[in-house]
Amino acid sequence: MASPTQETTLIGLCDGELDPKRYQSSYLTNKVGAQPDWLPVISRQCPRCRRCGAPLAHVAQVYCPLDASPYHRNLHLFACLGAECSGGSEGWRVLRSQCLEAEAQTPGRPAPAQEATLAATDWCDTADDWGMEEEDGDGWGGGVKEEEKQVQEKAAAPEVEAPGPGPGLGEMDVSSRLQDLSLGGSHEDVPVFRPFFISVVEESDLYNEYDDLEHAQELLREYERREGAVGELGGGGGGEGGGGGGEEKYEKTRAKHGDAVFSRFMKKISLCPQQILRYRRSGTPLFISEPPTNMAQVVSACSSCGGSRTFELQLMPALVSLLQRKDGGGEVELEFGTVLVYTCTNSCWTAGSGSAVEEFCFVQADPDQKLFK
Repeated sequence: MASPTQETTLIGLCDGELDPKRYQSSYLTNKVGAQPDWLPVISRQCPRCRRCGAPLAHVAQVYCPLDASPYHRNLHLFACLGAECSGGSEGWRVLRSQCLEAEAQTPGRPAPAQEATLAATDWCDTADDWGMEEEDGDGWGGGVKEEEKQVQEKAAAPEVEAPGPGPGLGEMDVSSRLQDLSLGGSHEDVPVFRPFFISVVEESDLYNEYDDLEHAQELLREYERREGAVGELGGGGGGEGGGGGGEEKYEKTRAKHGDAVFSRFMKKISLCPQQILRYRRSGTPLFISEPPTNMAQVVSACSSCGGSRTFELQLMPALVSLLQRKDGGGEVELEFGTVLVYTCTNSCWTAGSGSAVEEFCFVQADPDQKLFK
């Protein structure tokens, strides 16, 4: 595992609309919207809202293999479009799926389109740059039970037949996962967002674009004049998620809106307000409002192996404007401040499993939304 000083935060940006007539996306594609591209051995899954039971819309797909791991690895985020659901954690779900290279090249199944792969991942030398942390050699665990396998076999037209069961899970865990997770169901009633590619840049590169950070300082001064907050940005992209040696230091002066956490959030993203995603596995999340004092207890244990979870990525406010239905009138469908994703620290997985593992979402609303209600 790399030391904290060597890690950096990756910033996801919208890289243009994904035209299905020109590009065939695959599990290697980082994207917003459209239908999820499952790994070849993973059965289609149509999660439903825990609050209202409605089918969830696919919000984002991130291909994020981990260093020193033999697995392909994807995270899929889904959200309920209900006005009372999307602003809370119960209206969101995130599924993690993995498979070995040999499993990805299933006989009789064509390889992912190269054109789509290059278009989605030409932001770095290899797609592995999403993964920032090495895996422990014995960290894989979890599995599926016979009951789950039977549900998969009965599901209508699954993408691939689920392989045999691995080591069992607890009865309570299987029941809770299956009662509100539809496998292989029809997508006819599932809302679909317009698709966009996600490209990425290291956050430290944003700072390096300015010779002496003069432009960055001017942005902060403008923000301070507007909000009444006082702050100082250190060089080199330091602080939370930064890749350099500096650190952000803020004087304890309250912003006009009285929310120091929100003020820090805005300062942090001021160089790149158009960012739609931040990725730093085992890093420190960037909260948009004060988190619960018992946040460590709020983040539940892994539903598969029972181990701890670690922060991995978060969706940012700029994503909201992109989330419009393909067949809609251009209206924004979701409202949120940030969506934080926590995943199994060991990224546990049973080789041959055909079902994704559910991870944990924590949603914070935009503090400014209350001003318009």
